[in-house]
Amino acid sequence: MCREEAQELSNLAASFEAKGVPMYAILHEQLGHKEFAPFFTGDLFLDEEKRFYGPKERRTLIMGLLRFSVWQNGARVKSKGIEGNLKGDGSLLGGVYLIGPGSQGILYEHRELEFGDHFNSLQLLAALETLKINKE
Repeated sequence: MCREEAQELSNLAASFEAKGVPMYAILHEQLGHKEFAPFFTGDLFLDEEKRFYGPKERRTLIMGLLRFSVWQNGARVKSKGIEGNLKGDGSLLGGVYLIGPGSQGILYEHRELEFGDHFNSLQLLAALETLKINKE
C-alpha cells in the first residue's frame, strides 16, 4: 500500500517543483528498493538503521492486519493494479512530512495509523503554500 501512496505523492510533484521543493522517500530496507522506485518520482534514501523512524518505531501487530479497513485498503490498491511483493518487514508504519527550512519545522505531518491510511493531499498542498523558501 506504500506504493500507492508513493504514486499519489508523485502526482503532486509539479506543485512541489513549482515551489522549488524536492521530494524524498526514506526506505527502511534494501529489499524491494528497485521495485519501489517506479512509483516515486523523487529521490530514494535507505535508512537501514531506521534513525529517521524515531526513537520508538511505530509498528502494527498481527491484530492490526486483521482490521476490516486494512483489507478494504488492500482491495482498493489491488483494484488499481498496484502489486505488492509481501517481502521483508511489513510491520513498520510510515508517514508523510513536509519539513520547512530553518525554524519553520514540520509544516505537515501524517503518521500512518494502519496500512493504507494515506495522507490528505489537500492539507499537504495547503501546507506547501505556507512554506517560505529562502532564495539566496
